Parts: sequence; structure tokens; C-alpha cells
Amino acid sequence: MTRDLTREEAFESRWEAAPAVVSVILLQALLAFVSLSQHWKLAGLPWWVWLVSVGPELLLLGPLAFDRPRHQLEQAGMRRLVGLTLLGFVNLSNLFVLVALLVSLVHGDEKSGGQLLLKGAVVWGTNVIAFGLVFWAIDRGGPSKRIQPDPPFGDFLFPQMDNPKIAPPDWYPQLADYIYVSFTNAIAFSPTDTMPLSRLAKWLMLAESAISAVTVLLVAARAVNIFS
Repeated sequence: MTRDLTREEAFESRWEAAPAVVSVILLQALLAFVSLSQHWKLAGLPWWVWLVSVGPELLLLGPLAFDRPRHQLEQAGMRRLVGLTLLGFVNLSNLFVLVALLVSLVHGDEKSGGQLLLKGAVVWGTNVIAFGLVFWAIDRGGPSKRIQPDPPFGDFLFPQMDNPKIAPPDWYPQLADYIYVSFTNAIAFSPTDTMPLSRLAKWLMLAESAISAVTVLLVAARAVNIFS
């Protein structure tokens, strides 16, 4: 039985990538409404600052979850560009709130360990998922080109590619693999089992590690000091 790779890619987009975006929206919405109810501030900014990237995230759900906008963007040759642009805005928004959180720390405004941990967790979680989606969107030209017989050169080298004997002959990386790469990079601040090959992949992993390091080493450490 031959595999329908196009259908597999559509399934991955709808039932893996779209839920990943929804999880980011839920994280940000949770923190926004907790901030509203508890009157939390972030460097003097209003509670809804945590929702600034929800608009682009909702737009991103269109081509991920629904066939029609996805096919329209593919026919126009814009699917990858639109997706990466929206993901870029999400990452920049997350960086903005991280900077605001650092400003709040410097000014001594963050006095609650629980509040600080929740804010840091949302920033860190958004960082992991957003970069995982970026890795998924760029590697070998994106998910639609990866399944073609002659895909572009890879941006990442997975163990299954280096040693084909440990995987089925038709194996190719899917979103779960890229989320794992993003998670381990955010935890270890460096590649683990999957190596970046292109300069773009290296710069992206560097950026993710830097954001994660600041979030963990400064924000989380300060929260622990408050608790102690």
C-alpha cells in the first residue's frame, strides 16, 4: 500500500501544528486574564499586552487548520512566506514581553514569586512552541516540499538521516520532531541529538537558546529567590 504523503502533510498541519498554535493562545490568554483579575502589571503595561500576538496566531490557524486557505496560499506560492511572517511576529512579540519583564525586574516591581514564575513559564513555553513551528516551516523548504521526491537540502540533520538503519526507509521529520529539537535546545542551550546544518538554522537555534537562557537564568532564578 502506497502512502498518501499529501494527506499526511495535511493531517500534520491540522492536527499537530494547529493545536500547537492553540496551546500558545491558551497560555497567553490564561496569563492575560489572571493579570486582569489580580491587577498584575508588566513594566507599567496593561494586562492585555500578553494578547498582542493572538491576532497573528489566529491568522496562522487559517492555513494550518483549513484546506481552502492552505490551498489558496499554496497556489499563490505564499504559504511558507505568510506562515514564517506570522511566526516571526509571534517571536518578536514574545521577545518584547520578555524585555518588559526584565525591565520590571530591574525596577523591583516583581515581588511575587508565583506571579513571576507564571510569566516566565508563558514566555518560555511560547518560545519553545514558536521556534519549533519555525524549524518545521523552514527545514527543506517546509512541510509541503519535504514530502516531494527531490526536496531541497536540509537545515537539520536528524539521527535517522545519519543512520538510515534505525528508521523506516520512508521516514521523514514531522512537527513532533521539531518541537523536541526546540524543547531540548531551550533546556540545554545547545543542540542535542539533531544538528543544525544551515546558517539560518544555527542563528535560529542561537536566538532560541538566548531567549531561553535569559528566561530561566534571570526570571526563574529571581522567582526562586523570592520564595526563599
